[in-house]
Amino acid sequence: MLRIHFTGEDLGRTRLATGPEPMWELLLSLHKLADREGRLIFDGWRRNVLAALPPCTRWLLHLAPPIGYSPDFLTPAEQAPDVGTGLELVLSTPRRIVRGDMATLAAQQALHGPAADLAGGSARSLRALAHALRDYHAHALAPYWDRIRARVHTELTDRGRTFLHAGIEAVLTDLHPDARWNSPVLELPYGREHDVHLDGRGLRLLPSFFCWKQPFTFYDTDLTPVLAFPIEHDPAWLAPSPRRDPRRPLAALLGRTRTTVLTALSAPGGCTTTELARRTGISLASASQHAGVLRDAGLIRTVRRGGHVVHSLRPAGASLINAPTDRASPHPA
Repeated sequence: MLRIHFTGEDLGRTRLATGPEPMWELLLSLHKLADREGRLIFDGWRRNVLAALPPCTRWLLHLAPPIGYSPDFLTPAEQAPDVGTGLELVLSTPRRIVRGDMATLAAQQALHGPAADLAGGSARSLRALAHALRDYHAHALAPYWDRIRARVHTELTDRGRTFLHAGIEAVLTDLHPDARWNSPVLELPYGREHDVHLDGRGLRLLPSFFCWKQPFTFYDTDLTPVLAFPIEHDPAWLAPSPRRDPRRPLAALLGRTRTTVLTALSAPGGCTTTELARRTGISLASASQHAGVLRDAGLIRTVRRGGHVVHSLRPAGASLINAPTDRASPHPA
């Protein structure tokens, strides 16, 4: 569980980033390249990237493991909207911080080759890191950046609209289906127990294309607070044209029953698990199981309203069946 402790001053200083940031996307994309999660969204990208990944970049996968700690200095706390600025910030990291971050990584796993060299913080090892990061970005991110940026900007528009209509607390509780606002603490699912006390510094909210299922933040709580959070995805984001064949055999992709469940959730307002079972003619247990699979795939969202849970389509699910999205209210009734 991640617990972010706010003061009134912090709420006033919490803000959205202005767009995707290459160094954060770079690190989180390395996680996605290795962990195989989000197959519907990322498998096509993975195949493209792994087919011709430059040899000099492969050690980055060991530097940024998908589970556990990744060095904080790889994701600058300062806003860096382009890769050149991001690399300058990484390379300007004080040597003692590089060595400290790499020591934390070494406590988690054995370091070999360039990663072991980097643990010493030498100028040569930092130049090798910059070369690897630049080549990886050119191969794995740059060809897709316009699409990544478009999806992140769509997310920012939605979040900005939520802020205007319902305020910053609504934005915070809508960051994840399991987010809980127990004033003045925001609770979010996380890979370990982690408390961040903002202490008047505010929080920068960074929507990230390659962030998946749960948010990501710094291990070092003394750094300027940044929270990367997952965005909504379109499974057809890699398609060469926005036009898709509406006759696409969705049942072959998801299975007949799951396709029926997904289609049933296109009704305005979504539906409870009981209503879903009734609409589709399947058992309550089966409806719950299929909803869980679709939620884990990022196709639907589930929110609690009173004593019930309500399922509705995410944009990714809506795009598969050409249905409108019913974005859940940030304040379940």
